[in-house]
Amino acid sequence: MKLNKWTVALAAVGVVSLASVAKAEEKAGSVMTALSSTTLSGYVDTSAQWNFGSGNGNNPPYKFGGPTKADGFNLDVIQLRLDKPLDESQWAAGYRVDLWFGPDANTLGTTLGSNSRNSSANQSDFAIRQAYVALRVPVGNGLDLKIGTFDSIIGYESVESGSNPNYTRSYGHSIEPQTMTGVLASYRFCDVVSASAGVANTVGPQINDRAFAPEQSNWRAKAESYKTYMGSIALTAPDSMGFLAGSSLYAGIVNGFSSSEGGNQTSWYVGATLATPVKGLRLGAAFDQLDVHNPWYNRGGDTWAVAGYASYQATEKLSFHGRLEYLSDQGRQMYFEEDSTKVLASTLDVQYDLWKNVLSRVELRWDHSLNDVNTYGGNGSPNRGNAWMLAANFIYKF
Repeated sequence: MKLNKWTVALAAVGVVSLASVAKAEEKAGSVMTALSSTTLSGYVDTSAQWNFGSGNGNNPPYKFGGPTKADGFNLDVIQLRLDKPLDESQWAAGYRVDLWFGPDANTLGTTLGSNSRNSSANQSDFAIRQAYVALRVPVGNGLDLKIGTFDSIIGYESVESGSNPNYTRSYGHSIEPQTMTGVLASYRFCDVVSASAGVANTVGPQINDRAFAPEQSNWRAKAESYKTYMGSIALTAPDSMGFLAGSSLYAGIVNGFSSSEGGNQTSWYVGATLATPVKGLRLGAAFDQLDVHNPWYNRGGDTWAVAGYASYQATEKLSFHGRLEYLSDQGRQMYFEEDSTKVLASTLDVQYDLWKNVLSRVELRWDHSLNDVNTYGGNGSPNRGNAWMLAANFIYKF
């Protein structure tokens, strides 16, 4: 053990003992060893928006949008990630922690008392996006487990804006479950087929929330809470399929109780990405359906959305990304004024990565009401059937 002169001097006068110093250094060494495989990463997400026309009281209700971002400059979110991925060992262990800071953290809705559809319900500007322990059990090819809080297993788009082809989120993403607390098991049967299954407290985003039916309130409450169950399967095209190699087909279902919707709900999802013989061109498609059963507030019914995606990498730095989506809001899950709302939304992004580590893009979005009524605009009542938005998005990743 090598000691500096100050430690030796303190030991000589009896202030410290060499044994305690040795134990402290051993403990510090074990901590450093445990942290040596942990990585720190994250991003800073900013934007500027111009919403055409006057009045922003009735914006298209896709998630992480709304009047607070209209016609101005925005800090969207800051994410910090601590991550120790699973290695190749049979009994591998790791963890992930994603922390959000900024206005989008309020929309995330994982904090007790918050609501993912109402950003004004919680204004702490802080949320835990994910925090789970990752484990591997040596069963067959290896069974991977997540225990804690994790992202939903279904959806074409991520809650992380920079991982999506477009800046704004789709309606399909907006009606999907987002964050759940429970346990998730994933297994890869082969290079082509993988599956996952899990159980969580609720379909809602609040961490450690419990789901009880309305009749279980007060003295009629039971000790047992409802649970949410989920499952998915993914198929990936092998290299032997030529230009289709890497294409994927994904299907999943999440079923459970939602306190925010006031009833049991089932979310269905089918999505696909398709490689093409055209260099740099990839296509995608997604179908989402949300069915709320026996709601408290008489908002039951099916809400579904179907979207098509196209991305083209023109050069090393320049790429184009388009999305065309149709929404049928029969269940009023998006809080449109009409009992049955149909919307067509078109989105085009031009991305040019001029700076190192910076995602920079411009987006033009058009939402059109197919109900032949005014749905958007106005500070009070809606006064337009179309909503146009131009946005610039800059994300620094570290």
